Order: sequence, then C-alpha cells, then structure tokens
Amino acid sequence: MLSARSLFQEILDDEDSFRLFCSIAAGGEAQGGWENARIAALVPDGLRDLAPKAARHGADEDKHGRIFRALLRRRGLPPVPVPPETDYTMLLERRGIGLAHARLRADEPLTEQDIVVYLVHSRVTEQRAAEQMALLVRHFGDHPEVGRAVRMISRDEDNHLAYCHEDLLRLARRGHGRTIQRVLRQSAHAEIAVYRDVSLAVMDHMGRLLRWPAAKSAALAAGIHTVYAYERFAGWHRMVALRIPERLDALGSPAPAPA
Repeated sequence: MLSARSLFQEILDDEDSFRLFCSIAAGGEAQGGWENARIAALVPDGLRDLAPKAARHGADEDKHGRIFRALLRRRGLPPVPVPPETDYTMLLERRGIGLAHARLRADEPLTEQDIVVYLVHSRVTEQRAAEQMALLVRHFGDHPEVGRAVRMISRDEDNHLAYCHEDLLRLARRGHGRTIQRVLRQSAHAEIAVYRDVSLAVMDHMGRLLRWPAAKSAALAAGIHTVYAYERFAGWHRMVALRIPERLDALGSPAPAPA
C-alpha cells in the first residue's frame, strides 16, 4: 500500500535516493537563506524593523541547509547536483513569483511594494514547507537518524509562517490590503502548479533510482495530479487566508530550545 510514510522510508533506506532528497532540500534552503539575507540588507527605511526578522529567516534557512548536508556527511555521502526540473525556488522565480534575483543583487533599497511581494511569496511557500515538515514529524519525528532534524526544521517553518501572517496583516493596515490579496491569489495558483511539476519530477527521479515498477510510478503520478486538482479547485484558499498567529513576534523573540 502506498503511503507518505512508506515512500519516505523507501527513500531513506536507499543511499542514492537519500542523497538526491537531501541535496534537493539543502539546495532550496541555501537559496532561501541567500534571498532573505539580501532582503534584510535592502529593507526600506520605513520598514527597518522587518530587517532583523528577514535576517533571522535567512539564518534559519542556512541552518536547514547545513542540517541536510550533515545528514549526508553522517552516511559518508557527497551531495549530488540538483536536477533543474526539481528546483522549486528557480521554477517559482521563472513564473514571476517573489522578487527576481536580479533585483536582489542590486544595491538599491526595496520598496514597500517589493516587501509585500516578498512576504506574500514567503507566506505561500512557508505554508507548503510547514505542512510538509508536519507530515514528516508525524511519521518520522522519533526516527533515530532524522527525527531531531525534522522536528527542529518544522518548528522553524511554523515560526516563519507566523511571521508572514503577522507582517502581512500589518502591511494591510498600512493600505496594502487589496494588493496583498491579489498577489496572494496569483502566487498560490502559481505555487500549486510548480509544486505539482516538481513533485512529478522528483518522483520520476526517485522511481528510476529505486527501480519502481511502471504501475507504482503511474499510481504516484495520478495521486500528484489528484492533489493538484483539489488544490486548483479549493485547496488554494488555505494559502491566501491571513489570520493573527498564535505566536506573535515569532522571529523577533528567541526560538524555543530544541527538544
């Protein structure tokens, strides 16, 4: 029977698939670390209180990248190149979601509109990250090899999502409400399509590494398309709603100590 737990266990048990999984994850986290560090450096004067939060966000992403690389080192495995079709961050940028890297490489301060785009992008992608990590914690939170790592990353992703909610609501009160809702909808619809494409690509690579039979690969692909259809029809609403988070100032206060 196919399940998230059995699939990840299969990936975890095989060195080649584990290398690919950790390499993809480490690459995405490192990219997020760079993006947030640049945003922290370019925050406009009127929103300078956002800079330390973006910096903390970036530091967390860098830490996550180091965690995935450490998991590889513990097995004596080098990382592998990330296949372009599995590069979630790059594919989102190509669809115009978030701030372009050319904008972040320039040494010009961002505008409030840029910050709206940044926070919307983060709110949508952190929703996905928080949900994925919660799934891993549910199934592998007590795993002797990856349990501590997934619990730590999951806490961080929850904090990142809380911070996005809080600061987007603050910007809505500054008059950006309509723009936020419009960009949230655009970003959510683009993200669910990219997530489908990346999921299909990752499963295709994993299937070849793990020598899955055609029927199993077809069933997984059908499941990914089913999830996409649901998200395209109704599931995207969870990615655009804004609410006051349970934990306020999630990136401005010390993080809870690891369990």
